[in-house]
Amino acid sequence: MNGIGLLSALWAVPMVGAAVVILLPAKQFARYLALAVSLAVLAIAIVLAVRFQPGGEQFQFVENHEWIPSFGTGYILGVDGIALALVVLTAVLVPLLLIAGWNDGSDDSRFGARSTQSYLALTLAVQGMVLISLVALDVLLFYVFFEAMLIPMYFLIGGFGGANRSAAAVKFLLYNLFGGLIMLAAVIGLYVVTTDSLGGTFDFRAIVAAVSAGELGASPAVLNALFLGFMFAFAVKAPLWPFHRWLPDAAVESTPATAVLMMAVVDKVGTFGMLRYCLQLFPDASMTFRPLIITLAVIGIVYGAIVAIGQTDVMRLIAYTSISHFGFIILGIFVMTSQGQSGSTLYMVNHGISTAALFLIAGFLVSRRGSRLIADFGGVQKVAPVLAGTFLIAGLATLSLPGLAPFISEFLVLIGTFTRYPAMAVFAVSALVLSAIYILWAYQRIMTGPVKDGNERLRDLVPRELIVVTPLIALLLVLGVYPKPALDVINPAVDHTLRTINQHDPVPTAEGPVK
Repeated sequence: MNGIGLLSALWAVPMVGAAVVILLPAKQFARYLALAVSLAVLAIAIVLAVRFQPGGEQFQFVENHEWIPSFGTGYILGVDGIALALVVLTAVLVPLLLIAGWNDGSDDSRFGARSTQSYLALTLAVQGMVLISLVALDVLLFYVFFEAMLIPMYFLIGGFGGANRSAAAVKFLLYNLFGGLIMLAAVIGLYVVTTDSLGGTFDFRAIVAAVSAGELGASPAVLNALFLGFMFAFAVKAPLWPFHRWLPDAAVESTPATAVLMMAVVDKVGTFGMLRYCLQLFPDASMTFRPLIITLAVIGIVYGAIVAIGQTDVMRLIAYTSISHFGFIILGIFVMTSQGQSGSTLYMVNHGISTAALFLIAGFLVSRRGSRLIADFGGVQKVAPVLAGTFLIAGLATLSLPGLAPFISEFLVLIGTFTRYPAMAVFAVSALVLSAIYILWAYQRIMTGPVKDGNERLRDLVPRELIVVTPLIALLLVLGVYPKPALDVINPAVDHTLRTINQHDPVPTAEGPVK
C-alpha cells in the first residue's frame, strides 16, 4: 500500500509549525496556531489509521528516497501496526497537552519576552522528531532523530518549570546523551558488518532480511556487543532499572504538560526501539540477554511500586509509578510471546493515556494549592468533587482496575510471561497489590477527610481543564471494555516480529509451561 507523502507530512507539519510559531509576535496567536498545527497532525494520523490495512503488508505508506547513497543510507519511511499505535497516541496527546499547558511559558522562564512562543515551538519540535523516529525504516535516520529530540526536551525541562529545573535538565541530557553515544558506536558497527553481505547499508528491512537468512556474516560476540549498544541507549530512554535515575527529577521539575510529553511520548521511543531494532536486528543476542533483561524489568516493576509508596511529593509518586509500568512493558517485550508483546504494545498506549490523565489532574491540583506535598492536602473532594473524581478514575486506571484500559494490557503481559517464566510472573503480580497501596493511600490522604487549612477555596476543574481530562477518561473507559480495534492493528505486527526472530508461543503441557 502506498501513501505518498503522508508520513513525510506527519512529521514535517509540526516541524514547520514550530518554525512559524517561534517567529510570531503575538503570544495568543502563537497558542492558537500551535494548537491548529497539532490538530492537523492528528488529522493526518487519523487518515493513516483509517487507511491502514492490518492484514496487508508489514510496512505501509512506504516512502523511499536517496539521502546519502555513498553511506548506504536513505530517507525511508514506513509504518506497521506497532508504530501506528504510537503515532496515534502521540497525535492525540499533544493537542491535549497544549491545552493543558495553555499558560505555560508565560512566567518564570529563561526565554524572555518570547518564552511562550519558544515553549510552543519546542513542544511541536519534540512531536515531529518522535513521529519521524517511529516511522523511520533507515537505522541512521532513526538514530539522528532519536538523539535530536534530546535538544528540545532539554530546553523544555531547563527553561520552564520548578526551581531545580536546570539541574534536572542537565541530568536528563547527560544520561540520555551518554546512552546515545554508545548507540552511535553500535550503529557504525552495524554498518561495518553489513559491508560484506550488503555492501554497507542502514536499510532496516534489508538488514533484517539478511539476519533472517543467516547472511550477515558477523560473529556472535560482535552481534552481542552491537545489541548491547542499542539496548543500553533504549534502556536509558525507557527507562529500565537501574538506568532510571534521571526520570523522577526531570518529571517533577518540568511543567506537568512537559512531564507527560516526556513520559508518555518521548520515553516510548525507547521501548519501541527495543521491540523493533533490538529484537529484529539481533535475535540471537536478544535470546542471550533475555534472562538478564527480564530480571531487571521485574526488579523495576517492584522497585518503582515500593518507592512510590514512600513518596511525600504527589508528582514524584506518579513519576515512580511510571518506572514500574515501564518494567511491565519491557517484560512483555522480552518474554517473546504473542500475548506478552501485544500486551506490551497496548501497554505503551494505555500507559500514555493513564499517565497523562493522572499527572495532568495532579498538576491542576498542585497549581491551585501551590504545593506538591501530599501532607498539605486533605478533604479536596468536598470542595472540588469533579477534580477528585477524575483523579480517582485515573488512579484506578494506573493500578489496572478491570474495566479500565491498562488492565487488559497488563493482563496480557502477565499471561505471556507466565507461559514462559512463571516465577517472574509471580514476582510481577506483587506489583498489583503495591499499586493499590500507593494509589488508594494517596487518594485517601489528598481527597478524603476534613478540609485542611488552605484548601477551602480550591476551584474545581474549569472548562479548559475539562476539555483535556474528558477525552482521556473516555479513552480509558472505551479501551478498557473494547480494546479489539487497537489489538487488531497491533497483533499482525507482533506476529511478524515473532516470526522474524523465530520465536513461537510455548505449548502448555500437563507438567507446566514449556520454554
